[in-house]
Amino acid sequence: MATEGLAGALATVLGGKGLLVQSCDSEPAGKPLLPVRLRKNVCYVVLAVFLNEQDEVLMIQEAKRECRGTWYLPAGRMEPGETIVEAMQREVKEEAGLLCEPVTLLSVEERGASWIRFVFLARPTGGVLKTSKDADSESLQAGWYPRVSLPTPLRAHDVLHLVELGAKFCQQAMHPLILPQELPCNVVCQRLVTAFTTVESVWVLVGTVGTPHLPITACGFTPMEQRGGIKVAILRLLQECLTLHSLAVETKGLLGLQHLGRDHVDGICLNVLVTVAFRNPGIQDEPPKIRGENYFWWKVLEEDLQKQLLYRLQESSVIPLSR
Repeated sequence: MATEGLAGALATVLGGKGLLVQSCDSEPAGKPLLPVRLRKNVCYVVLAVFLNEQDEVLMIQEAKRECRGTWYLPAGRMEPGETIVEAMQREVKEEAGLLCEPVTLLSVEERGASWIRFVFLARPTGGVLKTSKDADSESLQAGWYPRVSLPTPLRAHDVLHLVELGAKFCQQAMHPLILPQELPCNVVCQRLVTAFTTVESVWVLVGTVGTPHLPITACGFTPMEQRGGIKVAILRLLQECLTLHSLAVETKGLLGLQHLGRDHVDGICLNVLVTVAFRNPGIQDEPPKIRGENYFWWKVLEEDLQKQLLYRLQESSVIPLSR
């Protein structure tokens, strides 16, 4: 791929869009990667945060036996054949009675590649709010409650952080509006925008096997990778080409993600922004040396593209990726 091709790929990813996953540059050692399947080796969860003009939050009262009567945000597991957005819309309709549309992804949470939760900021577009007369196995009722006085007992207190994240975004967007892109992927993987910056320049790590491209690392399902989370896959790829003991590696967050869901294609590719810096202070005019021939540092020369990347880095203008 010529420099123009790399610039186009970087612009696409920075814009929250997706690119087809052709292959992975780094894979876990051992058994070959198998396609992921919902309800077999992966579980995806969706959750929606709604805030109205009165600063009220949409809450649902749980009907499940183990948490019956407690309150939570509309949420649930994805089903085979669904896109991520379709799953969120279905859960909101089932639990709250409302039709809705997503505004943006707010957060992505993971416990390794086998469990990932997608948190949306959403807005209602129709439907009828579920009351206690409509109670069923999905929920007992739904209602709007002041953000500073949510109903109790809560099923879990993790919703408090998510509600505040949604409120903060409504007041001042921390990142562009980003929604999942519908593109196929067979595995859980991460496309890395790995940046090294100096006062005047920005470099991005590029894979060379095949056409030069933003490198992709596959997430594994070993106990170690599950314990360490999907960031283990990032470090694995970087260890293959860099001497990490002298470097500080930071995962900034997500630039976007892609998933299809149809035709038993359940994989996900997360586009992740990563920084690499020298641990020892001092002026460094060049990026760290690459080991081997499978990667190189590409110096970003296009001014607009460089500004976009630096802004996303300096302002942490990314979707939080947390455990």
